[in-house]
Amino acid sequence: MAERLHHERAFSKPPLYVSAKNETVRMFDNDFIEFFSRVHPATPLILYLPVVGYMLYTALWRQGFSLFVVVGLFLLGMLLWTLLEYLIHRYIFHYEPKTRIGKRLHYIIHGVHHDYPNDARRLVMPPSVSVPLAFLFYGMF
Repeated sequence: MAERLHHERAFSKPPLYVSAKNETVRMFDNDFIEFFSRVHPATPLILYLPVVGYMLYTALWRQGFSLFVVVGLFLLGMLLWTLLEYLIHRYIFHYEPKTRIGKRLHYIIHGVHHDYPNDARRLVMPPSVSVPLAFLFYGMF
């Protein structure tokens, strides 16, 4: 079994870059939550490429948008997503919370990535988080 993260360390400012190994450390006592906190790096491609393909198909053949408009909107979406991802990473993921629970949440959401940057199983957002966010953003736009 992988090394168990000490929860107390997550309440103080954790050291950066604890391990350069491709290792996955246990973060949660609950096996169910622990299972859903890990994901293969290819999962977003497998999960979302068919969705993107379906949306492109719908825009072109069901909604009747021109190829020029669809390509333009796709490129605009990629540009906006890149900017949004940078801003989220810079201002939310690197925000330094003051409270104990805030520090714990921050460590769970992003801090572990800095302690174990080569952990391939926590490199991308798990579907248990990304799917609800995808529905939220789809509903907003």
